[in-house]
Amino acid sequence: MKLKFLHSWDLDYKQARHEQNILAKNIIKTGELISVQYIAGVDVSISRMRDSATAAVVVLYYPTLEIVETQVVHGNPGFPYIPGLLSFREAPLILQACQLLNITPDLFMVDGQGIAHPRRIGLASHLGLFLDTPTIGCAKSRLCGEHESPGFEPGDHTPLVENGDTIGAVLRTKRGIKPLYISVGHKIALQSALRWVLDCCRGYRLPEPTRMAHITAKKNL
Repeated sequence: MKLKFLHSWDLDYKQARHEQNILAKNIIKTGELISVQYIAGVDVSISRMRDSATAAVVVLYYPTLEIVETQVVHGNPGFPYIPGLLSFREAPLILQACQLLNITPDLFMVDGQGIAHPRRIGLASHLGLFLDTPTIGCAKSRLCGEHESPGFEPGDHTPLVENGDTIGAVLRTKRGIKPLYISVGHKIALQSALRWVLDCCRGYRLPEPTRMAHITAKKNL
């Protein structure tokens, strides 16, 4: 899979924040996916004991969601853990794994934030710009914004809002289980993102693409 080159990863804290402010202006927050054949999930597992990381990209065939390709890359995080700058720590390895793909996905689901981020460019959005492909942020926790509690049934959701702007949605994917924080990554509208996440949930809290990526990254750490 070919990637766009947008910037070097050899940046310090101030340079990284500056790059985020520039890139955030290029994120496309609209779009509908009509024909989807392959959906990829990405995740990174990090061993703080060994200061090593494993990035996994798992491609699933839609609509059966059977796994058709998996790529795993190992390496050392080259950027420290700093809230709000997670993509500079995890994206380089994920992109290396994406470059190994023989199949080009139509959609990426990312275990992380999209525009539900203080500078509106979390991991899913940052990856989306490099991949030039629709991406969805499927985070397990909130980074910013406020919200009411969604209903108890799968599909119930409520807006995630910051300073009057809707930056995502809090989506119940399984009854009795904590909701997910869904946000636009790149090249997709929020309502479309919610539909795709729900369509890829098969009885678990996480949609199958990110669930399989999480299992794969953890297993290969």
